[in-house]
Amino acid sequence: MTNDQLKFSLVVSDLSGGGTVRAYLLAQVLQQLNHKVEIVGFNFGKDLYAIPPNGIEVISIPGSNYPNFFGSARQLLHSLSGDVIYAVKPKPTSFGVGLLHKLTRRRPLLLDMDDWELSWHGGENWRYQPSVKQFARDILKSNGALRFPDHPVYINWMERLVKYADAVTIDTQFLQDRFGGVYVPNGKDTEMFNPDKYSSAASREKYGLSDYRILMFPGAPRPHKGVEDVLMALDKLNHDDLRLVIVGGSPYDDYDDRLIKQWGRWIIKLPKAPVETMPEIVAAAHIVVVPQRSDIVARAQFPLKLTDGMAMGKPVISTRVGDIPEILAHTGYIVDPNAPEQIAMQIEAIFNDYDTACLKGRQARERCIEKYSTSTMAVTLFEIIQKINHS
Repeated sequence: MTNDQLKFSLVVSDLSGGGTVRAYLLAQVLQQLNHKVEIVGFNFGKDLYAIPPNGIEVISIPGSNYPNFFGSARQLLHSLSGDVIYAVKPKPTSFGVGLLHKLTRRRPLLLDMDDWELSWHGGENWRYQPSVKQFARDILKSNGALRFPDHPVYINWMERLVKYADAVTIDTQFLQDRFGGVYVPNGKDTEMFNPDKYSSAASREKYGLSDYRILMFPGAPRPHKGVEDVLMALDKLNHDDLRLVIVGGSPYDDYDDRLIKQWGRWIIKLPKAPVETMPEIVAAAHIVVVPQRSDIVARAQFPLKLTDGMAMGKPVISTRVGDIPEILAHTGYIVDPNAPEQIAMQIEAIFNDYDTACLKGRQARERCIEKYSTSTMAVTLFEIIQKINHS
C-alpha cells in the first residue's frame, strides 16, 4: 500500500450489540486522519445498538445461525471494499470473517479488542464439556447452542488466532497483559464534548430536569456497571431533589425495567441519542457516575462514560476497578466497588462544596484532552497505519 488516503472497512460482529460504539469511535478517528471508512456488520437484532455519527456509512447484513450463517458471511465478505480490514472484537462474526478476507484477498487485517469476550462466560472458569447427547442437541437442533456463530467455543478459537492479525489495538492494561497489542483508549472528541459550548441550566430545562440535582449514567445499565449501587446510595441519602438520569438504556433484556420497578422514584430515563447530541445531554448533569463493580467483565473494560464526564468537565464518581484509578487519577472521586455508602458520602461531599468539585471536573477535562482524546488516539493509529503501510 502506498496511497496516503486509505479506505478502512470496520467489521462489527453485531450492529444491534455494544461493539458498535467502539467501531463508531475508531471510524471517527480514522476520518480525522483523512481516511475513508465504512462500517460493515451483521445485525442479529432489530435495531442498531447506537445511532451512527454523521458521515459514517453503515452496511447492515442480516445475521443468522449456522448453517445459514455461511451465506450471510459470504454476503458480508462481498461488501468489504476497504484497503484495510479492521475487525472489532475477536469473534467469528468479525475477526473470523476478517481472517477469511485476509487469506483470500491479501489485504491487511487489524483487530480491535475492547472487552475480554470470554469474561462474559466466566473467563478462565469457562468450560464446554457436554455429554454426547447434549453435544448432539447443541449441534443438530435448529436452536442448538453451537448453531450460534459467536458461541464461546468459537470465541475461544478466535482468541488463539489473534496473533495472525497484522496489528492489534486494545483499550485496557488487562487486555494488553493478556493479548499484547497497542494501547488505544476509549477517547472522546474533546472539541465536540466542550462544556464551554453549552449551558447546563439550558440543557436541564430542555430535558425537563430543572427541578433536580442530576446524577447521570450516560449509557446502558448492566449488572456489572453498578447502577444499583448508586440507587442504593440515593435510598440512603433520601433527598427528594436527587435523580439518576439513564441515557439510552439496555437493549439486551429487561434489566432497565427491573431497576425502575425497584427504584423508579429516583430514575429518569432519556432515549438513546446520536453522539452529536450527547454533549448537550451530559451538560445537564451535576455529577457523572461510573460505578463499575469488581468482576472480570468490568476489569477488562474502559468505560466510555468516564470520558463523557471528563471531557464535559463534570465531577465524576467511579470505582477502584481495572484502569479507572489510572484514567481519573487525582481528577475524580474514587470509591470502592460495591460500596453504596461510599457513593452516598461522595455525593454529599460534592454538593457540599460544588465549586471545588467543578474545579476538579475542569482538571479531568484537561487530563482527557492530554491522554484520552480522539486526537491522542489518532497519533497512535497513525503510527500503526504507517507500519502496515510500509510492510
